[in-house]
Amino acid sequence: MAVRQRLAAITAAVLLASGLTACGGDGGAVPVASGSPAPTALSSTKPAKPTDRSPHGVLLSAQLAAQTARRAKVSYRLGADAGSGPLFWQPKTALQVKRSTPAEAEQLIVVDTVAYQGGDAATAARQGGKHWERFSVPPGADGHREVPYAGLIDLLSPVEALAAATADGVEARYLGEEKFDDSAVEHYRVTTDAERYAAAQAQLSQTRRDGLRAALAPGGSVSLTLDLWLNDKDQLVRLQRTGTGPSGRVDDAVLYSDFAGTLSVQAPAEADTVDAGTRDISPLAR
Repeated sequence: MAVRQRLAAITAAVLLASGLTACGGDGGAVPVASGSPAPTALSSTKPAKPTDRSPHGVLLSAQLAAQTARRAKVSYRLGADAGSGPLFWQPKTALQVKRSTPAEAEQLIVVDTVAYQGGDAATAARQGGKHWERFSVPPGADGHREVPYAGLIDLLSPVEALAAATADGVEARYLGEEKFDDSAVEHYRVTTDAERYAAAQAQLSQTRRDGLRAALAPGGSVSLTLDLWLNDKDQLVRLQRTGTGPSGRVDDAVLYSDFAGTLSVQAPAEADTVDAGTRDISPLAR
């Protein structure tokens, strides 16, 4: 996957009837997770219930809406990398992206701690006709396996962006009502920095926080501006991050739609998959 120069360092639920599924070797859909949703670190970091319609209160409401939704479709541009597809962020992570810019493979699928890459003729040519490679991140010293491409997921997550926007000491401003996709949206702006953005992610491991900070601070950016557009349900529909550092510039844009919608992420059929073992695609890479 294309990697920004500045990115040197860098988890479905009881996923409802319309939720996250994976395909077995016969191509049939089988649930990835079942039973009651397991508690996650995010559940202990929910924002206080908003009590006002100040900019901070509205962004707290947006953070709660994102945590409740658990999923959305994303369309993104992160530096030179762009793509779109469904993202699940709670209680486990899943992502299915089709890229719209040149990359090592056309599609990327992440289902908890397993990733699949391929879906194109070039992959099939390399792998004897099979279109997908399956791999995971090597376990850490504690035996824990991190989510593959966590660095990408952390840049896309609306929960993380809103956690940063509502962190202590961060001031939000309301810039007014605007038109977006033929709908009225409310525009808010927050000025922060990469250190505070990463520190606000209490649900992430230290390694992931370090990777996120590095991705958002090319050469050590002094400030980071978050522009957030919310619809009439306080759902984040557009996010823009900008900032400049000595060795690069942050210029990211993410669009969100279908919050809590009928979305699914499916793993490829086993018969069309080659096991590529483990790769160092930790939170420090994407």
